Amino acid sequence: MLKKINLLIIFLSFVIQINLFAESQGNPGEVFPLLVQPNKDYTNLTIEIDGSMYELVALPFSKQGQYLNVRDRNIYIIEKDFGESRITIQDSSKVTLSDGDAQRAYKESQLIKKAISISSTQFKSNFKFLKPVDGLISSRYGKKRYINGLPRSPHLALDIAAPTGTKIISPEFGKIILVGDFFYSGNYVVVDHGYGLITSYSHLSKVAVKEGQLIDKGQKIGEVGSTGRVTGPHLHWTVYLNQIRINPEILIDKTYLDTLLELNINII
Repeated sequence: MLKKINLLIIFLSFVIQINLFAESQGNPGEVFPLLVQPNKDYTNLTIEIDGSMYELVALPFSKQGQYLNVRDRNIYIIEKDFGESRITIQDSSKVTLSDGDAQRAYKESQLIKKAISISSTQFKSNFKFLKPVDGLISSRYGKKRYINGLPRSPHLALDIAAPTGTKIISPEFGKIILVGDFFYSGNYVVVDHGYGLITSYSHLSKVAVKEGQLIDKGQKIGEVGSTGRVTGPHLHWTVYLNQIRINPEILIDKTYLDTLLELNINII
């Protein structure tokens, strides 16, 4: 009898370990819903569903095949093949930079890094966005990039192709925290949506906002263009969560959070 009980305990422990492993994993560039205690102040983005509070943890693209430890919870980031993208830039000066352009690009990257490092706690998103522009997706998040035949950093954004002048809207309420003309991004806008959730919009032909202004969900940010380093008119849309670039498509997928919670229904 004792032997049967011991075997049962070993079996249950094995099942629990399998379940914990299955629950504690996610795709790179997505989020993991970590159950937290309600009625507490959190500096990271949280959402409340059916009376339960979840902190949305960004899963870095660069950590594929590794564990991310958050609040003593190990979350495995699945390795995934996102495919590749090969483009040709006719203006070689946008690919092989002069010393002056390289210095400019570096300074601008530091401006962006500083801008996305601070986020308001005065407003918070429900993580359900509008699509910022009508158009066709021309390049998805995560693709390996080759520019003029040479490997570059992965494409951690969403490209939406549309004619020059097409209206771009804010997918959520927020505050404009950076506007400028950047080497790579052209006319560029960054919007803070609160609690570490930040979006940016590149290659605009026209900008309709100013730094410091509040912007409503659906309000115009600017218009599609081909400024900066591009092959044609499109919106290069980047989404950051706690300074980590995540897949913008998960925010415009109305079923994403519900599906995610169903997969992780027993998170503790």
